[in-house]
Amino acid sequence: MKPVPHATSLRRAPVQRRSAERLTRILDACAELLDEVGYDALSTRAVALRAGVPIGSVYRFFGNKRQMADALAQRNLERYTERVTERLRKAVKGDWRAAMDAVLDEYLAMKRTAPGFSLVDFGNQIPVGARHSEPNTRVADRLTALLSGYLDRTPDDDLRRVFLVAVESADTLVQLAFRTDPAGDEAIITETRELLRAYLGRVLD
Repeated sequence: MKPVPHATSLRRAPVQRRSAERLTRILDACAELLDEVGYDALSTRAVALRAGVPIGSVYRFFGNKRQMADALAQRNLERYTERVTERLRKAVKGDWRAAMDAVLDEYLAMKRTAPGFSLVDFGNQIPVGARHSEPNTRVADRLTALLSGYLDRTPDDDLRRVFLVAVESADTLVQLAFRTDPAGDEAIITETRELLRAYLGRVLD
C-alpha cells in the first residue's frame, strides 16, 4: 500500500503505519461514496461507516467533508504523476508526442476508472460543476517539473505558460467529451489530441 501524501487539508499527518492505513481507508471510502451519493449527500459519518473506523478517526484528519475532498484531489494528483512517470520510463527520451500521449491517456484512464475522480478531479470540481484555475495551475507546474528533464527543456516561465495553456485547453475539451458521452466521446478526444499536437508542435519541435 502506498502512503497517502500529506495533504495541506490534513489536521494531523499520519505518523505510524496503522494511522496511514486508516487515512487511506478513509479516502477510499470518500471516493466510493462520492460516486454513489454525490458531494452534497456525502457525510463524514457515512465515510467513517464505510471505512470501518470510528467517526473520531475521520475528525482526527479532517474538519469537514470539503477537507476530505481536497485531500482526495491531492492524492489523485500524486497518483496521476506516478502513472505518467511510469509511462515516460518506457518512452524514448525527448519525444514530446509520447509525453503528451502519456499525459492525456493517463488522465482519461483515471477519469474513467478512479473512484470519485469525476467529481473531485485534481480539486477543480467542488462545489460540483465549478471550474477553478488553481488546480490546473498546480497540474501545469507539476508537468513542467516532470517533463522539463525528459524533454531537455529549461523549466522557465515560458515552458510553464505553454503547459498551462495546454492543460486549460485539454481540461475544457475533455469535460466536453464526457458531457457528450459518459465514457468520453472518442471523436472529441481525437480532436483534443490533434489540437494539443498542433499547439505544442509550434513550441517543442
